[in-house]
Amino acid sequence: MKEEFESPVYHVHRVPVEKVRANSYNPNHVAAPEMKLLELSIWEDGYTMPCVCYYIPDEDIYELVDGYHRYCVLKTSKRVFEREKGLLPVVVIKKDLSNRMASTIRHNRARGTHSIELMVDIVAELTKAGMSDEWIKKNIGMDADELLRLKQISGLMELFADREFTIPEP
Repeated sequence: MKEEFESPVYHVHRVPVEKVRANSYNPNHVAAPEMKLLELSIWEDGYTMPCVCYYIPDEDIYELVDGYHRYCVLKTSKRVFEREKGLLPVVVIKKDLSNRMASTIRHNRARGTHSIELMVDIVAELTKAGMSDEWIKKNIGMDADELLRLKQISGLMELFADREFTIPEP
C-alpha cells in the first residue's frame, strides 16, 4: 500500500546553522537593498518560512535547496543569530540531485529572477545526468525556445547529442 503524501512543511526542524550548507547550483541572486529588507523582515516578523533542505546522513549536513538568502541572514546578522540561538528552521525533502536542482529552479522562478550563467550550468548538468529536454522543460518550467537558447549559450556539443542535424539544400 502506498504511503499518503504529507507536505514537508508539517515537519519543520530547528537546525544549527553550522550543519547547513549552500548548494553549488542556485542561480538566484538578491541585491543588497533587498537583503537589508529581508534581514529587517526576519527581525520584525521572525522566520515565517522554513528553508528547504536535503539531508546528507554521511556528513550529518543539511544542503539547501531553497532559502539561501534566509540562511545568509542568520549567518550574517548578529541580532537575528542571537535571537534565533543560531538555529535555522528547515524542512527536508528526499530527492536525487537532478530533482533537487529542479526544485531549486521552481522555487526561484516562482518568485524572482536568477542568473543566466548558472541556469546554463544547470541545464548542462541536467543534460549530462541524462535528463531529456522534455524532463527539463517540465520540471524547471521552461519552454523549448528558452531551453534551446540556454544550450546554445553553453556551446557544449554534448547538450545537443539527442538532436539530428541536417544541412538545408540551397
